[in-house]
Amino acid sequence: MKSFNICLLLLFISSSGLFAQEIDTVPINTKGLEIKLKRSPLPARTGALVFKPVQITPVVVSEKVNYWKTSTSIGIDVNQGAFSNNWKGGGVNSMAVGGLVNYKAAYSKDSYSYTTELRMEYGKIKNKDQLQKKTKDRIFWDNKANLQLSKSWFFFGSVTFETQFDNGFAYYRDKENNEQKQLISKFFSPGYITESIGFEYKPVSYFSTRLGTGTAKQTFINSMDDLIAAELARNPASKKGDYFGVPSNKKFRNELAFQVTSTFGEKQIFTNVFLYARYNMFIPYDRKLEHIDHRLDVTLKSRINKFMNVTLNGVGLFDKDSDKEVQASQNLSLGFGFTFPR
Repeated sequence: MKSFNICLLLLFISSSGLFAQEIDTVPINTKGLEIKLKRSPLPARTGALVFKPVQITPVVVSEKVNYWKTSTSIGIDVNQGAFSNNWKGGGVNSMAVGGLVNYKAAYSKDSYSYTTELRMEYGKIKNKDQLQKKTKDRIFWDNKANLQLSKSWFFFGSVTFETQFDNGFAYYRDKENNEQKQLISKFFSPGYITESIGFEYKPVSYFSTRLGTGTAKQTFINSMDDLIAAELARNPASKKGDYFGVPSNKKFRNELAFQVTSTFGEKQIFTNVFLYARYNMFIPYDRKLEHIDHRLDVTLKSRINKFMNVTLNGVGLFDKDSDKEVQASQNLSLGFGFTFPR
């Protein structure tokens, strides 16, 4: 009986809970009821909001459009070799140092553009028991102004200057097998200034071809007497005593010609491998086709890291005023290179 009363009590309690829960969830219609909310104890201020204009001083930014782009590249290469006196493989102690400075500035606005490029190269090598010799020596300065005619064609005018820094020598052995040198060139002897006007075809940013329909080239000789004497001693067959085509009684020679100049570069052709090439053909109007001058410069550069690179330079030159055969030079170097701005 006691257990029955306990069960009945539990049943009553649970039924009361269910009933209360059901009553709490019944919605109440508040329409028409006056419900007063309790007043907030915090003070409240009402009134009109006043907005005052604030004078803001305008900030004037002084900015100018820079139509110039400049870059400077500096390269230094060193090559050294040493052998002991009992080295059976043969060899000679040597030391070679070279340098390159390449400055380029370009201006472009609307249909007008101007480009100037200066390349200066110089290098020397010293082998044991031999005279010092140059490995490279060149000053090249090219200036060009363009007026755009269409998407890929321009009317241009250019002035180019070219010479060398140091004296140039031809080397030979005397009867006692001692190495001797003979002067064959000097600074501004020869020196070249070329003025050209015509049309330029530039389909892409890294390649262009100039067609110089009106071209004049002056070949200068700064020191004629000693160079002519050296030329006659080196080549007795030179009957007129000309030096690089300049008569012995003059200081310079002027030529009118048609000129073609093609430039490629500097463009990345493989990963970290860049190619630069420049070809120049000079066709004098007053001479036979066999006197056409050709010059090809090719530079292949591979970057090892941010500062070190391997460079291969090659030059091919055919100029009958200088030599009857094709002249060639080649240089392979490992060095340091810096470019500004980076």
